[in-house]
Amino acid sequence: MKILFVIALSLASIATAASAASEIIMHRDPGCGCCEKWAAQVKAAFGRNVLVIDDANRAAFKSAAGVPAGLFSCHTAMIDGYSFEGHVPISDMKRLLATHPKGVRGLAVSGMPMGSAGMEMAGMAGDHYNVIAYGIGKPTLFARH
Repeated sequence: MKILFVIALSLASIATAASAASEIIMHRDPGCGCCEKWAAQVKAAFGRNVLVIDDANRAAFKSAAGVPAGLFSCHTAMIDGYSFEGHVPISDMKRLLATHPKGVRGLAVSGMPMGSAGMEMAGMAGDHYNVIAYGIGKPTLFARH
């Protein structure tokens, strides 16, 4: 029952645009360390608390948030009514939140590319990866890194 309440609470953030001081909610693969690194970067960049929810049944939450199955990653965050799937760079998140593109429900970085937010490793070159916008219609390229 507690899980259903948390999912309902999280989904409420999808439908309602939150104030700038609202908490960021992140569902993650239980115990995933890279998710914690990403959450710490988001907290620092937005100046808001990140509520981390260990969720072994994330697929239901992701589907309810509108994330296409082919873009699933290790965590999903809800910020001001938008969902962010995986290791989306802070700069892309801020651009989406500032521009509110029509029909877009969120951004995704599929997989866990080295060098992406939370996946930085000293001495290792970063991977090239795409940030995909999804929502109404077909997912589209939002940014290349």
